[in-house]
Amino acid sequence: MPALAPRPAHPRRDSFRIPKRRRHVPEARAEVRRILKDWAVGGELADDIATVATELVANAVRHCQVPLAEIEVTLSIRGCGLLVEVADPDRGRLPAPRAEGERGPDDDGGGLGLVLVAALAERWGCEARPFTKSVWAYFLVPRESGCDT
Repeated sequence: MPALAPRPAHPRRDSFRIPKRRRHVPEARAEVRRILKDWAVGGELADDIATVATELVANAVRHCQVPLAEIEVTLSIRGCGLLVEVADPDRGRLPAPRAEGERGPDDDGGGLGLVLVAALAERWGCEARPFTKSVWAYFLVPRESGCDT
């Protein structure tokens, strides 16, 4: 499985924004894939990161109640892993995963995305910031990258 390219002298970080519209979710996925390719992240790790990033972006687009908002996606190398952060300005609405079979008040058959995030990422969480909320997922990088995981 391909790993990260040799570590740069400074931590790697890349971010972009998309409008809070469903039609832009595939564009976000494509941009995450481009960044991962530029960083020489491939294989199953890249698939997992892209899947999780897409899920987090789709959740932000769907649940953010701030009109005309933008969603910010940030990928960064942290320690021996890669962090994906998706931020939106609706800081009062923090996500919570649903158990399989659990139904929500506006249930449309979805709602298990965070279960998928938890299964693919090493860990995930969310935090309210001064002007946004961020939902993040952390992925360990294979040993070939020089990290002892």
